[in-house]
Amino acid sequence: MVFPIYKTGNSLQSNSSEALSLASKSSLGEIKQGKVIYSIYEALYLVEIRKAEILDSKLKKINFNHLLKKANHTLHVIFKDLRNKGNIVKEGMKFGADFRVYKAGERPGQAHAKYLLYATNSNEKLNLKDFCAKARIAHTTKKILLLAVVDSEEDVNYYEINWKAN
Repeated sequence: MVFPIYKTGNSLQSNSSEALSLASKSSLGEIKQGKVIYSIYEALYLVEIRKAEILDSKLKKINFNHLLKKANHTLHVIFKDLRNKGNIVKEGMKFGADFRVYKAGERPGQAHAKYLLYATNSNEKLNLKDFCAKARIAHTTKKILLLAVVDSEEDVNYYEINWKAN
């Protein structure tokens, strides 16, 4: 059954029993005050796997491609790839990262994210200073830096970077 996600302003949320049940089981969305609040990537993923549809304030269905234009396409590809592999993916803004990644079987609130993920495209250059800063943040927060590189065919390669002290 497809459940509704309502877009009001910049917020994506649902109070349907299906949304609440799915959030409890799969950590897609965050339950707050009896509603499930979604990141744009969680909502896009749910639409793509045909679990939800997004409605505007007039209850008109929002086209997937219209919503995708408001997101970062590279991040959408990575989110979908990680979720399809069984990982839990949450926003990483608090850490200056694109995503926090929990290994399959681990849940936010019950375990800490194992990875801080930074996304890039294969045609982008990495700034060494930025890269070192990202590695340091991951290390100081006791997480592993995960660099996700998306190629022109939307395949994702992951590089795990560990901090090594002498």
